[in-house]
Amino acid sequence: MSESKPPTPTPADTYKGWLFKWTNYIKGYQRRWFVLSNGLLSYYRTQAEMGHTCRGTINLATANIAVEDSCNFVISNGGAQTYHLKASSEIERQRWITALELAKAKAINMQAESDESGDDCPAVPPTSGQGGGFRNSEIQSTLRTLNSKVEDLATCNDLIVKHGSALQRSLSELEGIHVGADMAEKTRQVTERATLFRITSNAMINACRDFLSLAQTHSKRWQKALQTEREQRVRLEETLEQLAKQHNHLERAFRGATVLPPSFSNPALAIKGGVSGKGDASDEDDDNEFFDAMEDPAEFITVPADPKYHRRSGSNVSGLSSETGTDDQSVNFDELSLASNPESPQPLELEPVRQRRTRIPDKPNYYLNLWSIMKNCIGKELSKIPMPVNFNEPLSMLQRLSEDLEYYELLDKAAKCQSSLEQLCYVAAFTVSSYSTTVHRTGKPFNPLLGETFELDRLRDCGYRSLCEQVSHHPPAAAHHAISEKGWALRQEITLASKFRGKYLSIMPLGSIQCLFDKSKNHYSWKKVTTTVHNIIVGKLWIDQSGEIDVVNHRTGDRCHLKFAPYSYFSRDVPRKVTGVVTDKDGKAHYVLSGTWDEKMEFSRVMQSSKGENGTEGKQRTVYQTLKAKEIWRKNPLPEGAENMYYFSSLALTLNEPEEGVAPTDSRRRPDQRLMEEGRWDEANAEKQRLEEKQRTARREREREAVKSASSPEEADAQVTGTEASEVSDESTHPDNYQALWFEKTDDPVSGETLHIYKGGYWEAKEKGSWDMCPSIF
Repeated sequence: MSESKPPTPTPADTYKGWLFKWTNYIKGYQRRWFVLSNGLLSYYRTQAEMGHTCRGTINLATANIAVEDSCNFVISNGGAQTYHLKASSEIERQRWITALELAKAKAINMQAESDESGDDCPAVPPTSGQGGGFRNSEIQSTLRTLNSKVEDLATCNDLIVKHGSALQRSLSELEGIHVGADMAEKTRQVTERATLFRITSNAMINACRDFLSLAQTHSKRWQKALQTEREQRVRLEETLEQLAKQHNHLERAFRGATVLPPSFSNPALAIKGGVSGKGDASDEDDDNEFFDAMEDPAEFITVPADPKYHRRSGSNVSGLSSETGTDDQSVNFDELSLASNPESPQPLELEPVRQRRTRIPDKPNYYLNLWSIMKNCIGKELSKIPMPVNFNEPLSMLQRLSEDLEYYELLDKAAKCQSSLEQLCYVAAFTVSSYSTTVHRTGKPFNPLLGETFELDRLRDCGYRSLCEQVSHHPPAAAHHAISEKGWALRQEITLASKFRGKYLSIMPLGSIQCLFDKSKNHYSWKKVTTTVHNIIVGKLWIDQSGEIDVVNHRTGDRCHLKFAPYSYFSRDVPRKVTGVVTDKDGKAHYVLSGTWDEKMEFSRVMQSSKGENGTEGKQRTVYQTLKAKEIWRKNPLPEGAENMYYFSSLALTLNEPEEGVAPTDSRRRPDQRLMEEGRWDEANAEKQRLEEKQRTARREREREAVKSASSPEEADAQVTGTEASEVSDESTHPDNYQALWFEKTDDPVSGETLHIYKGGYWEAKEKGSWDMCPSIF
């Protein structure tokens, strides 16, 4: 299978051969051609691909090499690159391991020597005259130094030849003389000449050593500079290829869009709209300014609208209400951002009720092997895996649900909109914003206990209050209700279905989210996308969101289709990209949204749409003419030191802060979660086990009571005993016999969905301080 190579190749050698590489659970291991050269391990599908297509490369200087069994081994660089490889035999695997370890050691040594030599070679060669002159001067100086070393070597070589010849003559003469008076003199001459030869030889050796050291040092620098030039050339070629594709893409779109005005026949204008990948708009006030074309949405592309639309009256084009408060009918639409509504809520002048905390204790650095726990749980439901708190964050799932309100201002602004289509833009942006807090949050939230609640009372601070309750434990389900003084209400019921797939963890939120507005009577609903946690076994954990969301207005039939693009190693698109189109009940597009779920979202008004040419998959993509994009949402920066505080946002830092008057079932009162936040993880683990066992006991009691109501006590005990025997910890699958305290299951007549809706009474009970109805769960 593999070429016969010595197990310890020299740095100049390349070690090549066939290995089997793990691809996915459908295709399994696939045969690939691997090449080890200059500390880099690259692979190709075939040997013929070596000249043009490399499928992946790992730098061994930062890689970890681990042996799994007789034929399998794993190479990971601690990031998104991990290769699971299998050799044809144990001998072949050992050859590869030896070659990889040697190449790694030499790569590390070369990197360390390069750092110690003070190599400050710039990443991009200087282009100015001064920088180029400096580089030429440096090269000339190095060449002069090397030339002087070569001259020293030549001199030493001449001396060695001279003294070597003299020594040879002396030895010949010594052999020809007879023992006598001249013996001592000849011996002294031979000794002197031998000493000169030894001194000259040592000088030669030292000169060779100096030359070799100097040559190696500068060779590394030149190799690094050459590699930098090659990488720069590749980047420039890729950029040029991308621009050429965009140019060709837009030209074909223009030819296929028959309704486009003649002003778009200029290819240079198409390039102007397609250069930017992010859609960032200039601050210049120019009538010809437009929205940058997005690179490759599957369903549509956008192009700039005719400048005549920019000069129209905002009231004739945008459909904005009179709340924009302007009488100037010549104002450009560019200056009328939907986000600049004068009636949008302004920062409250009222001081908050309390000064909330801005820090929590730093996360302790406790190591625990995740694989040792999860290797026997592949394919199981995550909520049924007993996990220590080492992999948690000190928040419950109820508090994570409440974090969806981090950007409640978007709903405040939506409540002020007169147009349902404008309102839908804000609701869609709010939907995307709820994922922004997850980008670095690799910790698992605590599974709430049955009957656990969490309140978030920000009525005085932000004008809303929120309540969550765990309404089911098997399957785990949480109900959430929030209401605002600004005229909106949010309710959701989420059930998490999660599967551990070995290399990654998939979390599929089931259930619906609904948002209602008092003034417009609009009723929106949508679902969540799939969350994937990668590198569970080896490497650094990272999170991705992928899937599609339809935000539907059930009163008007308006719809916003959002697409969360999954991360792809081979994609040139911006990571974590989100695109969306807002359409009315007839399917006519009115707004286009674009951005990323971890940074910002922008939206732009659609002026015209048409069908372009077929895409690469044979689908006819829609071309939208849009006005310049405006920012509708941007992520708040994380607080200082967030990397030591589980990457919590400013809101998340306050969620577990102790508060007086909350219900005894509130997540803030959960002892294992509090102990973990304080850094007492061993105590937290013990307390977590106690609470879980208490919950199991309470569940068995509920089942016993349910059976007693339908049978005799003896039969009830027998049935419950049989149930206990069939249970394995938390792995039972039948539903709980539990009646939620603050929510009731209801059929929603508008959306047609069945979900738990808040029935009232919590805030009244809090005002009275009467919690007698609450169960003792902690």
